[in-house]
Amino acid sequence: MPTYQEYQEQIAKLQTLAEQARQDELVEARRKVRELMDAHNLSPSDLDESNKKTTQVKKKGTVQAKYRDPDTGATWTGRGLTPLWLDGRNKEDFLIK
Repeated sequence: MPTYQEYQEQIAKLQTLAEQARQDELVEARRKVRELMDAHNLSPSDLDESNKKTTQVKKKGTVQAKYRDPDTGATWTGRGLTPLWLDGRNKEDFLIK
């Protein structure tokens, strides 16, 4: 029966073989990529998708205020959380006309 040390040596040998196999596969992959790029007349910048045009997202504009606190002049658009100065009060009383 193999000893722990023998197993460790086998593991080290297998790791070395695995790393060499990985390096060989990388060399072959690079060769294939170069071959495809040459065949299709592509450059590295053609592969970069980040500089391709993306669909334009419509910018959100500012929204005019719909409500105003007559005491402080604070305004609220009616979107988001209700401000404290409007809490418990009728919103219609504070509409900007």
